[in-house]
Amino acid sequence: MEPDTSVTLAGITLKNPVMSASGTFGYGQEYVDFVPPEVLGAVVTKGISLKPRKGNPPPRIVETPAGMLNAIGLENVGLESFVRDKLPWLKDRGAVVVANIYGETVDEYARVAEGLGRADGVALLELNVSCPNVAAGGMAFGSDPEAVFRAVKAVVQASGLPVMVKLTPMVTDIVAIARAAVEAGGSALSLINTIPGMAVDLDTRRPKLANVIGGLSGPAIKPVALRLCWQVVQNVDIPVVGVGGIATGRDALEFILVGATAVQVGTAGFVNPFAAVQIIDEIRDYMRIKQMRDLEQIRGQFNKGFDRS
Repeated sequence: MEPDTSVTLAGITLKNPVMSASGTFGYGQEYVDFVPPEVLGAVVTKGISLKPRKGNPPPRIVETPAGMLNAIGLENVGLESFVRDKLPWLKDRGAVVVANIYGETVDEYARVAEGLGRADGVALLELNVSCPNVAAGGMAFGSDPEAVFRAVKAVVQASGLPVMVKLTPMVTDIVAIARAAVEAGGSALSLINTIPGMAVDLDTRRPKLANVIGGLSGPAIKPVALRLCWQVVQNVDIPVVGVGGIATGRDALEFILVGATAVQVGTAGFVNPFAAVQIIDEIRDYMRIKQMRDLEQIRGQFNKGFDRS
């Protein structure tokens, strides 16, 4: 019997636990020759704002040891164009669509959420309150429990859709932020977003990113992401999606082992465009070898019998 890789996230059934990470998979069309969007558990779109955004000036990406820095600045086509030009294609492909949204004010978050709530084909919203390379919004919301509460509550009320809140690691107490999101009506959490960093050119004595600061992603941040995921899972009663440095099936299963319901794959796709598909296959192969019926046989098992004292 084939193992069952399906998971349930905020009441939505995903065929497998592997999702794309926002900003790394475009709107699905860009990767279709490598990763058909319907093969994934869900497609998480580029962050969508009320109006189109040009993002930051180039250079916007720098390779680093064990990862990369990006300062794209949430470039996107805007709400109207996404609903008209991007969403129908994803729906026709049969993809489960998670729309990542961004705003500079609570009102902007709510207006984007309302528009997507009326659209046909969005299963879940991912609320970006944690982007480290934009001048407004972003971590200004994600580092303050009260601000997170206001933003999440507004989006939940405006959209009528389940809302997954993406958390920043750049806080003193991520559990307090997570609890605020839950109290405001969040249906799931995803963590972590990138970690702020920078790179300099010794010869030119200039920053390598035009924005100076960018978000660090890739294998370098996996230990941080895994630790924070484990901490949050133990303190909330809604699903958690692990994000950060996942490049193999074993990486993904480690997050599930500490309690994640699903995972997102991002930077690995820049190194290997087939990464997400291979991770799905590797999870299934592991389950076959271990004779696992479903992922509940491993999810959260790290916490059982683990004595920290």
